[in-house]
Amino acid sequence: MDVWHIVPKNEIWVENTGKEQVRITEICLQSPEPRWQVHTISAHPVTDMETLRLLVCRTLGLQGTVTIEATVMPEEAATEADEVLQSVADFYTDDLEGYDIPHEDCYEALYEETPDIYDETYRKACRAAERLPDSGSGKGNKTGQNSKVLYGKFFTGDPVAINSVLGEERNQVIFKGKVVNVDFRLLKSKRILLTFQMADKTNGISAKRFLEVANQGNSKFKKKQSISPEAYERLQKQLSVGSYVSVRGDVQYDTYQNDYVLNVQDILVADDETVVREDTNPTPRVELHLHTVMSDMDALITVKQLIKTVKKWHHPAVAVTDHGVVQSFPLLQEISTDKSNQVKVIYGMEGYLFDDRIDRSYHIIILAKNQVGIRNLYRLVSISHLKYIYRGRPRIPRAILNEYREGLILGSACEAGELIRSMVQKKLPYEELKRIASWYDYLEIQPISNNGFLVREGLVKDEEGLRNINRTVLKIGDELGKLTVATGDAHFLNPEDKIYREILMTGKGFEDAQYQPDLYFHTTDEMLKEFSYLGEERAREVVITNTNKINEMIEDVRPIPKETLYFPKIAGSSEALKKMCYDKAYKLYGNPLPKIVADRLTEEFTSILGNGFGVLYYIAHKLVKHSHDDGYLVGSRGSVGSSFVATMADITEVNPLPPHYVCPSCQYSEFFIKGEVGGGFDLPHKKCPHCGASLHKDGHNIPFAIFLGFDGDKVPDIDLNFSGEYHPQAHKYTEELFGKDNVFRAGTIGAVKDKTAYGYVMKWAEKRGIKVNDAYINSLVSGCTGVKNTTGQHPGGVMVIPRDMDVHHFTPVQYPANKKDSGIITTHFDYHSIEGRLVKLDILGHDDPTVIRMLEDLTGVDARTIAFDDAETMSLFCSPAALGLTSEELGSPVGSLGIPEFGTSFVRKMLLDTKPKTFSELVRISGFSHGTDVWLNNAQDLITSGTVPLKEAVSTRDDIMNYLIQHGIQPKTSFKVMENVRKGKGIDKVNKVGEKTTDFEGELKAGNIPDWFIESCKKIGYLFPRAHAVAYVMMAFRIAWFKIHYPLAYYAAYFTIRAKAFKLSAMIHGLEVQKKVMKDIEAKGTKASKIETDLYSALELAVEMSLRGFSFLNVDIHRSQAKKFIICDGKILPPFTAIDGLGDNVAEQIVAAREKAPFSSKEDLRLRGKIGQSLLDVMTEAGCLKELPEDEQMDLFAM
Repeated sequence: MDVWHIVPKNEIWVENTGKEQVRITEICLQSPEPRWQVHTISAHPVTDMETLRLLVCRTLGLQGTVTIEATVMPEEAATEADEVLQSVADFYTDDLEGYDIPHEDCYEALYEETPDIYDETYRKACRAAERLPDSGSGKGNKTGQNSKVLYGKFFTGDPVAINSVLGEERNQVIFKGKVVNVDFRLLKSKRILLTFQMADKTNGISAKRFLEVANQGNSKFKKKQSISPEAYERLQKQLSVGSYVSVRGDVQYDTYQNDYVLNVQDILVADDETVVREDTNPTPRVELHLHTVMSDMDALITVKQLIKTVKKWHHPAVAVTDHGVVQSFPLLQEISTDKSNQVKVIYGMEGYLFDDRIDRSYHIIILAKNQVGIRNLYRLVSISHLKYIYRGRPRIPRAILNEYREGLILGSACEAGELIRSMVQKKLPYEELKRIASWYDYLEIQPISNNGFLVREGLVKDEEGLRNINRTVLKIGDELGKLTVATGDAHFLNPEDKIYREILMTGKGFEDAQYQPDLYFHTTDEMLKEFSYLGEERAREVVITNTNKINEMIEDVRPIPKETLYFPKIAGSSEALKKMCYDKAYKLYGNPLPKIVADRLTEEFTSILGNGFGVLYYIAHKLVKHSHDDGYLVGSRGSVGSSFVATMADITEVNPLPPHYVCPSCQYSEFFIKGEVGGGFDLPHKKCPHCGASLHKDGHNIPFAIFLGFDGDKVPDIDLNFSGEYHPQAHKYTEELFGKDNVFRAGTIGAVKDKTAYGYVMKWAEKRGIKVNDAYINSLVSGCTGVKNTTGQHPGGVMVIPRDMDVHHFTPVQYPANKKDSGIITTHFDYHSIEGRLVKLDILGHDDPTVIRMLEDLTGVDARTIAFDDAETMSLFCSPAALGLTSEELGSPVGSLGIPEFGTSFVRKMLLDTKPKTFSELVRISGFSHGTDVWLNNAQDLITSGTVPLKEAVSTRDDIMNYLIQHGIQPKTSFKVMENVRKGKGIDKVNKVGEKTTDFEGELKAGNIPDWFIESCKKIGYLFPRAHAVAYVMMAFRIAWFKIHYPLAYYAAYFTIRAKAFKLSAMIHGLEVQKKVMKDIEAKGTKASKIETDLYSALELAVEMSLRGFSFLNVDIHRSQAKKFIICDGKILPPFTAIDGLGDNVAEQIVAAREKAPFSSKEDLRLRGKIGQSLLDVMTEAGCLKELPEDEQMDLFAM
């Protein structure tokens, strides 16, 4: 039998209750191989050596005879000592049953149980560990080796392929590869859990290591192999995604990850595994045919990679010719013209040319020679996308191309071009080929590997046949006096990238995806080698001389106009805006205006009119007024409520002035500017001291800088929430304002995301019969993401073109996802790339204004008259008592179910923690719920611990600026800190290498800003604007008011507009059935479907409604509406769409037919309502047609 020798490295005897207990902090196992293996057992008291032996066997899973030997561990084995947690986490987790703690926390729990033993163990163990090297310090490294060591010590040896080790445990293995992802996670014990994945060309593997950074102040743990802070910082910077490393360690099976994992001992910086190609030819070529990631699911070259490579290779220029689109142009211009690059780009496209039949098209290269060419190219893109889409591809009629040929240079393209296809497939006579070629400005030939499929498919005999094609094209060019150029048709940057294109094409269903041609970006010498069969002189001519001649024909052009905003023009708009704002201010606050009001208007108008923004405000005013005139409220989004001019122009209801009283009768006002109150709606009721009228309360203390920046020069982003049902009319009104040809929806570009790429990789692996693990999958996924796969539209964004300019000055246009039946035309470019040049109006659809309109229609109450300090309404956010229910009856401690912003279980728990009593506290809660890392592990802890009251915790971005200014920090510093924090960048700015470039934190500490505030700011990932929160809460509060005072109207509106699912059979049969269905859904847990979870939310409101004494009627063929729940006989009558399987169109058909004449029978319903027999059966079974006979004859006999 094998014998394992357990060798204590450090025996510690501790007196405990009169018994000797053996404490062994580290042991070394001598295995049967024999070879030293190091494990750790620590902090677990045993009373005798036999118990220790059993403990070791159980912990380490040893087989065979185990003996205890008190010998000294060799030093070389000690240097390989593994961390405590790695060996015994599973054991200690089992041993601490009931603690419910993760592995990394088990030591903390043990420390709490036996701190005396723990501290003594580590105190004595430190002495034994003094001889261990300081990992990462570089001590003992030879000259030149220190710079390579990222962790551990320098090592040598040949790496093995990852694929050769998978599925087995192996010690002291070396891998070399690319880091796919990496994470440094700080544990509660102050240790760092380093996890990363690496991959080579064969596969990938996950790796991990527990780190202890020296001088972290953690007295619990001995720094056995602590890494210095400097070494840790270097490790963080250099062990990054995309870096190459050599790693040594042990491959072991990890039960937590359910896979084999590399337990890291040492990490070295390694050279990039990919071949770093250089173009050393003194006269470099110009690539005239290249595709970026914007070539739909076909190419992988990013603009950034391309420009970097072209600059590095000193190429005079590069042409970009994506398939049918020019969507890479904006980013190409931005990066290529950057001072650090200065690369000439030839802007072009590979189009699809056709003559008389759209189903027969040829590839063609179109290059823009000058600015006229850019505009004509854009027109061709628009025409092809709007009129000539065929099978998803935008095609160009030759006649249209001839019409817009000015400023363009046309090339014959690849084997799919007209010339070579006529030669290979049509086999046209030579003279006919010359006629075809004569139409083009230059001719193309490409490496024979590009066209290898012609040999596979039998269209060309062999590779020599492919060479002869190129020789023929060259001959035709010579005879016609046209330049022939060698192009690469590059689809990926480097040769090894072809695997990613193979994966994408496999995902698209190509059966021959594994036969990838060498469509990489060739250097000059690589291309000369490809065409060496032409002879040195001719090869040099087509590769270098002629490509440079084409480049010399082309001017430097700007595909996007200079970076300035081209405003639409409305005569007199600025003057009209200023007049309406002052007129309203005088009406509200009197003339002369109070100084605080006058100063705010002056400050804002100086920025707004001085920067030409007046027309934007005026446009927003017109849009909102049009909606109001049609009876729909408009909610504001974002920070537009930070502008008092926007308030006075009726663009937003949010008043950003400090909290104040103002008399609606005599205009007396009183402002609170020292933070005495959270918001104007919180002020107590008060009579006017001058005339005795009830004072109006308003003001939410929002700085103007939140909207237009500290200097007031940021382009205003006015986002508006229109009623969803009014949304189309709002968009139509923009066309009336500016003209249909000047308004386009903001286009978006979709790209392959991780989840989609994961599916492609798995399909590829299955098809190729390759076994891949998570690390390798992630490596391949990272190479496939970012490739364009669709286009779309912003949900409400509208781009406005000035009337005196053509849209093609800025962008082509198209249908979203090339779907003509959408009836919507969008910008071809992603709107982000041109929104600095064009005005973008955000006209968004939202449920709240629709709900408000329905409630107003049902009750006759003007929602704008509802007071925001209504006590009963306010109480809903703390208790359901105002609904006539107890928390026990409702199953919720608050009454905010179904109230926007406050109805989710997450926010209801927040309400329970905060117990808001005022409107401003509701605004804070809205800020918490919309922010990132603002509530959890931050404000929640501060509030529940009593450290900070709710009114002081940071909830919105404005809180930071207001708080700091009120506590003496300079306004500009306060603004900059707010900007950094709201974006999740912490308090200070840092450069690319992580160094602070400001010392705002020092200024805050010097200004006695409390530590809790500073630490809270550091944790924040994103902060919501207060103006947005106020606007949302105003809408929510109004809806909550209706819930209390007009319950039937509220529930009818809720189920019409907000409920995403409805189960008629459950709803109409009352409380017990409703609760039963809810329990059935609860029993499914995480396995419940999306429809079921939506139904659960609707049932919560149905139960609440039932508990309040209200109920549903069944659908009534004579009275139900198509889509709206209505009030009938003191109950809620569901619409036809409440019936499973009955959609909007059918419901409207039924109602339209009924309005012409009541239904006389089921047969009459089927015929005039245009419904099928199966749906008729469903309606009959649901009990909706009880009074209707089967047909007219049955009714006659019944008489």
